[in-house]
Amino acid sequence: MSTLSLAVRDSSTMLRRNLLHARRYPSLTLNLLLTPVMLLLLFVYIFGDAMSAGIGGGGADRSEYIAYLVPGILLMTIGSTTIGTAVSVSMDMNEGIIARFRTMAIHRGSILIGHVIGSVLQCVASGVLVGVVGVAIGFRSVDATVLEWIAALGLIALFALALTWIAVGMGLSSPNPEAASNNAMPLIFLPLISSTFVPVDAMPGWFRPVAEYQPFTPAIETLRGLLLGTEIGHNGWLAVAWCLGLTALGYFWSKSLFDRDPK
Repeated sequence: MSTLSLAVRDSSTMLRRNLLHARRYPSLTLNLLLTPVMLLLLFVYIFGDAMSAGIGGGGADRSEYIAYLVPGILLMTIGSTTIGTAVSVSMDMNEGIIARFRTMAIHRGSILIGHVIGSVLQCVASGVLVGVVGVAIGFRSVDATVLEWIAALGLIALFALALTWIAVGMGLSSPNPEAASNNAMPLIFLPLISSTFVPVDAMPGWFRPVAEYQPFTPAIETLRGLLLGTEIGHNGWLAVAWCLGLTALGYFWSKSLFDRDPK
């Protein structure tokens, strides 16, 4: 078999392996998915009127705040789902299965590729589930065209790919699954200090650079613009640049850790 055929065959095998693990042990994915869903329901039904009045500067309109909130929660879901990837990779490293794979006649890169593709599929599925919850509580995207919906799905997949490679590196560099879970917590923390819940302009002046110059804010503003038909501006290019940069960083970081001789 050619190198490409071998890589595709072995990557498909590793993808099936990881999807079977996710199906047999769904508690980790469900626990990580529960956080963004609970935040969505909390901010809509508990803080929705107050937040919408504060952002709009007028009367309370919960439906407007739902439209503002859901795109940010969708990308927050991706961040929380990829924590499971870091834990899964760390578990494979600690349980010795990676060492066993190294002795087998399989394509080395297929081990990580299987984790990455499986994680991206889980991220997209989790995003769809959160989107269904958003629609159930009143989110509507009536102004988005078919092309904008395709672009939104592409952005979600690209963002999931970027964060997944970072999570794989975190899992490979962690001494155990518990440390991997803790090391990946910024993937949940960063959306909390982005434009997920309130506009950057509503934040204190000294804090705005922290919220603005990070990967989640331009991605959220781009997704928000695509789904709601609002202005995207320079956020689209920034979001793509962040995704490509994080993907490259995570890939080369993970590859260097994976290629390192085991101790």
